[in-house]
Amino acid sequence: MAITTLRELLDASSAAGYAVGAFNVTSMVQMKAAIEAAIRNKAPLIIQTSVSPAKFLGPAAWAAAYRALADEAPVPVALQLDHCTDVVFCKKCVDAGFTSVMIDASAQVFEENVHRTKEVCEHAHAKGASVEGELGTIAGVEDQVKVTRSESALCNPDKAAAFVHETGVDALAPAIGTAHGIYITKDPELHFGLLEEISARVNGSGMRAPLVIHGGTGLPPDSVRRLVALGGAKLNVSTELKHVLIDATAEYLAAHSGEYDPGKVDIAVRDRTIEAIGVWMDLLGCAGRA
Repeated sequence: MAITTLRELLDASSAAGYAVGAFNVTSMVQMKAAIEAAIRNKAPLIIQTSVSPAKFLGPAAWAAAYRALADEAPVPVALQLDHCTDVVFCKKCVDAGFTSVMIDASAQVFEENVHRTKEVCEHAHAKGASVEGELGTIAGVEDQVKVTRSESALCNPDKAAAFVHETGVDALAPAIGTAHGIYITKDPELHFGLLEEISARVNGSGMRAPLVIHGGTGLPPDSVRRLVALGGAKLNVSTELKHVLIDATAEYLAAHSGEYDPGKVDIAVRDRTIEAIGVWMDLLGCAGRA
């Protein structure tokens, strides 16, 4: 039950009207914390890692740790590579045991985006893995992907259905005004109507590709609920967990100067991470769904 794919999780969340949280981690401590949070909240889970940490430890190490931890979990857990622009590395992660990858060719012209996404889909599907693609360009910084507001572009709903059809992608991340990193305003301009239109065009006559919302950190709770209600089946949280990791470490060290016990630092990070993820699982409606 525990080892699963992105598509399996999102087909279930789309049908039932909730979203699965996808939480970016950079360490085994955070991965363990995410799985413990999912178990405590009886929630499905997507563990994500971006390209830099995936390369730092190596895809095989990430996949092995994931399988060792998720195999023992009574809830379904997927492992996804997030925002990778490199077709070859996407394939390498699939081969190593990632159950999902995101190929981000959104900076390319439509035809090239289709070509690269389709190539990754064909490789991943042959291995039983899922693929997420992006249409439009989401502003902000996510690892090696950096997009300024002036460079960002909203998803074209006229092309969304064609993109899904031509690529065979399992999930679509449309750019609708969310952003990676920290929002500069408490009320970011989100294009809810655009998400609704894309959902109707892509999935109106049957589920073809569940929709993904990037840039969850800092979104107002009411906005999150509305995004889920309009078809968001997966929501990504990355920046918040980076802050939790650094802040929990700094606060513990400040309160225990001279202790030099790394295990206790790990526990502090684990506990704060479990708490943060639990809040998101309640908000997304996925708590109690596993």
